[in-house]
Amino acid sequence: MNQLVRRIGQTVALTLPVILVTTGTLAVTRVPWAPPTGLDQQVVAASSGAGTIGRSNTPSNTQGLAPQDALRVDAMDELRDHNPGTALDLVERTMRENPSLTPYCTAIVGELGRAAVRKYQGDVQRARSFARPVCDGSFANGVVG
Repeated sequence: MNQLVRRIGQTVALTLPVILVTTGTLAVTRVPWAPPTGLDQQVVAASSGAGTIGRSNTPSNTQGLAPQDALRVDAMDELRDHNPGTALDLVERTMRENPSLTPYCTAIVGELGRAAVRKYQGDVQRARSFARPVCDGSFANGVVG
């Protein structure tokens, strides 16, 4: 009996580290704080159209604007042309790619929330259905306020 317990203990001692290392490595291969891989950059570049993030087949009217103002215009265009979810995706992706725009995120996303309510003729519930934790929930605050 004692020999059986020892054998089980040895088996666990040998296999457990392998299992933990393997699962831990797999768990952290794609984390939001990691820099984008070459494949991620290719996907963004392929979907970005003519040099404007998140827009395709649409000429940009943001030439000469400050980066935060260009993002605001692009996000509002996304909201108008598609839905608030795609606009929030654009802002979130842009914040990851250009962290220097982070101080403007709350104001831009709050504006998106107010614009979403206008788009859906005051239907706060429908506008709120697109909310996600971009810029600490500023979209939801914009929808309500």
